[in-house]
Amino acid sequence: MKIDKKIKNSIRKVFGKTLANLGEVNEKIVVMDADLSCSTQTKIFADKFPERFFNVGIAEQDMIVTAAGLASEGKIPFVASFAMFVTGRTYDQIRNAVCYPKFNVKIVGTHGGITVGEDGATHQALEDVSLMRSIPNMSVIVPADCRECEEVIKYASLHEGPMYIRIARSNVPDIYDEHYHFNFKKADILEEGTDISIFTNGETLSEVLIAAEELKKENILVEVVNVPVVKPLDVETVVKSAMKTNLVITVENHSIIGGLGSAICEALSEKYPVKVHRIGINDEFGQSGNADALLEYYGLDSEGLAKRIKAIYNKSQKQGNIK
Repeated sequence: MKIDKKIKNSIRKVFGKTLANLGEVNEKIVVMDADLSCSTQTKIFADKFPERFFNVGIAEQDMIVTAAGLASEGKIPFVASFAMFVTGRTYDQIRNAVCYPKFNVKIVGTHGGITVGEDGATHQALEDVSLMRSIPNMSVIVPADCRECEEVIKYASLHEGPMYIRIARSNVPDIYDEHYHFNFKKADILEEGTDISIFTNGETLSEVLIAAEELKKENILVEVVNVPVVKPLDVETVVKSAMKTNLVITVENHSIIGGLGSAICEALSEKYPVKVHRIGINDEFGQSGNADALLEYYGLDSEGLAKRIKAIYNKSQKQGNIK
């Protein structure tokens, strides 16, 4: 699959527009924000439905508890803020006020990962997926492009129960077209391959697809699997792909601890033990810089990924680990 990185669109704007569109057909939907409505793009909903939009100010903990109260009365609250604040600052409230009673609250963390860029380590959520997937009753989804984000938000409005959705700050290239439909229960194999299985999601999906095209020129056939739903994980697809290639790599704009890589490792350790190489942010904080420069620095851009994947493949061949 060829990706045009020169053409990118705002996934945050699609989030905001989709919310506003859903608000027209479902009066139960309410939106809350923590004084970041321009950044999260919930402003689009606020302008259209001011009576159903609540800016709680810089009080994320209050926002989550208020959302739980609205959900208890039959509303469908979508709460949004930077991923760092809406998961880290509010963990206690999410755990005890939303997930424990299984309230129908949708938590949307924008500005996830190192691509928050110049705001630096304090704003770069590298642990948010790990935090959210550890809480019982919580679903965790990381859409990769605008079309997938639109489909995920639509699904969230109909799905009963707590949900965390993580979207990027940066604009993203298109991967899916208008025919794509999000399947909550299934990962999506975008490229068939026999040499390596790569599981990824979010912004890094496009980078992996580009890297896979380059590796194909060297007769390294990569199976690229988009795993937007980190929890509950589609274990069946993961195992089948791993059995086919016997070499697994995970790629994510997140810490390698507790995120997608950990979820894949946990599943395979029980169902089909195989070597897994996790590519993401190591056990460290991010830093300030241009988003593209940071992707390159951490080896998450397509060029860096192609080199790392090739090195892993060549080493595995020498060790005789590949079927």
